[in-house]
Amino acid sequence: MTIVNKLVQVAGVIDATEADLIIREGADWLGFALRLPSGKDDIPETDAAAIIKGLTPPHAGVLISYLTEAEEISAFCHELGVVAVQLHGDVETEQLRRLKELRPDLFVLKSLVVKQDNAEELLELVDATHPFVDMYITDTFDPRTGAKGATGLTHDWGVSAELVRRSPKPLMMAGGLNAENVGDAIRAVRPAAVDAHTGLEGPDGRKDPAKVRKFVAEARRAFDEIA
Repeated sequence: MTIVNKLVQVAGVIDATEADLIIREGADWLGFALRLPSGKDDIPETDAAAIIKGLTPPHAGVLISYLTEAEEISAFCHELGVVAVQLHGDVETEQLRRLKELRPDLFVLKSLVVKQDNAEELLELVDATHPFVDMYITDTFDPRTGAKGATGLTHDWGVSAELVRRSPKPLMMAGGLNAENVGDAIRAVRPAAVDAHTGLEGPDGRKDPAKVRKFVAEARRAFDEIA
């Protein structure tokens, strides 16, 4: 899978209708959060697999996973038919190495969850893991719930900017992004890609077409500005 700059991902797909909406409004990748620790997946695995297998480039389905063992991750990716996996669990460096060995074709994103004072820890993680990762994704820790993603919270963008400067691999920025702040985030951090989830939803929990459309447009505009 070839990485492209200016990539826009929308995560938390709940059904085929929403997937069609996201594609229609201009996003590139669709994120499917499955086998969550809470057990409350957004979508049944069989439905996700059907959507993913129907996507055509440049659109692609991304598994958002908290699994930590290379063999299990590889098998699940194969079952779903994804070409990319976003790892939010505490995956050991050896397991990342093993996953690349098992699936050199799989595009691996590793999360960097920003907390109050863990910037140095994240920089060290990048130093240790970058040979086995294709892209990093920053997200925001919620101290109230312990959640490591889909929190709707922003973090210190200075940390993400420092990670962009340090990492030999590109970085996708997530964490509380929406149509109103994504342009400023891109200009401040200069990531290769952005991701949004809860910030694009309406009161009914479904993606709002106008919010997705504006998010994509604002992201594209800012990416062009920093190019």
